[in-house]
Amino acid sequence: MRPTLSDTIEQFPDTGVVYLNNASTSRMPLLCMRAMKDFLVHYNRVGPDSKKSAELVDEKALRVRKAVSRILHCQIDEIALTQSTTDGINTVAGGLTTGPKSNVVIRSVSHEHHANVYPWLWMAAAPRTLTIDRNGFFDIEQLRSVLDEDTVVVAISHGLYNTGALLPLEDVGKMVGDTAPFFVDAAQTVGSIGDYDFSRLGSDFMAFNGSKWLCGPMGTGLFYCSRKMAPTIRPTRVGGESALMHDGLNLTMMEMPDRFQAGYRNYVGLAGLAASLEYVTSLGLDSIVHHNNMLCDALRDALTEINGVQLYGPDDDRRISIVPFTINGYKSKDVVSKLEAEGIVVALREIEDVKTIRVSPHFYNTSAEIESLVDIITKMAC
Repeated sequence: MRPTLSDTIEQFPDTGVVYLNNASTSRMPLLCMRAMKDFLVHYNRVGPDSKKSAELVDEKALRVRKAVSRILHCQIDEIALTQSTTDGINTVAGGLTTGPKSNVVIRSVSHEHHANVYPWLWMAAAPRTLTIDRNGFFDIEQLRSVLDEDTVVVAISHGLYNTGALLPLEDVGKMVGDTAPFFVDAAQTVGSIGDYDFSRLGSDFMAFNGSKWLCGPMGTGLFYCSRKMAPTIRPTRVGGESALMHDGLNLTMMEMPDRFQAGYRNYVGLAGLAASLEYVTSLGLDSIVHHNNMLCDALRDALTEINGVQLYGPDDDRRISIVPFTINGYKSKDVVSKLEAEGIVVALREIEDVKTIRVSPHFYNTSAEIESLVDIITKMAC
């Protein structure tokens, strides 16, 4: 029988802690942890470096790629296994060919997640940043004005980690077209915006991890690289798993996805991610986003009624499952600490120079947990 959201208590039993920091790292379902334990036992029983263990790893990798390709609406061989979103970003930033006039277009520096800024700044290319509004949106006509024949990549986040804004990247993909490669940081959207066809973005590359909205283990990441763009990226790591030697001295890179997987070894994480992916998708991605939106709407509505609370982020449907706010008279870091002392885990984040309290509920969170959070905030603000 297909599981429903009401059955999640079996996979996420009450621990006495209200966990509302899913935009950082989600809790893992019990079946994910069991899958990792079973994998380790089986992997060691048959021999960690044996034909049977290799077949076991290949089976887990195929399960992950199949599940991710269905979510992204891409080909299975366009998915490479990494350790994190940062890994995927660095694969592109370190692998693009640049020249003396090269430039890279990014949305912002002070408003963007470090992982989607630092690798691009490290490139041998001049950064061109876009002017943004208070929620992080930008004028697409400005993007048009900064693109030229020397733009080596346009790199933009799909969902913003701080304001929760969901950016209209389909328009960006259409504009960029064949002018420059288009990279999307999808860490905050894969698994959190429903059954969305990510091919509509028109991106050449995407990176995200398995431990946020997909509820997988830490140290698991996914890197999407379109078939046509794979030969244009020089791998930043090379090994026996990703290249072949011929004529004694010359190397030839393997085809996707192996060319970007030199030395990959997080096999137990792969086993857990396969289980989590299948569980999350079985619940229905549209059902998940409907539930998450309901919780976020309820929280925003309640916070709006509390004097002294300042909400941030879009107040319409152009947002993901993130609610940032501040309380007058309190440092946000102190609020985060107090909430954790009360058994509620949220995050301290920044929107440029403003430190905010970030709440990010997921499908296993409940209306009662949101009400508990609101009760504490109400008492603090009064």
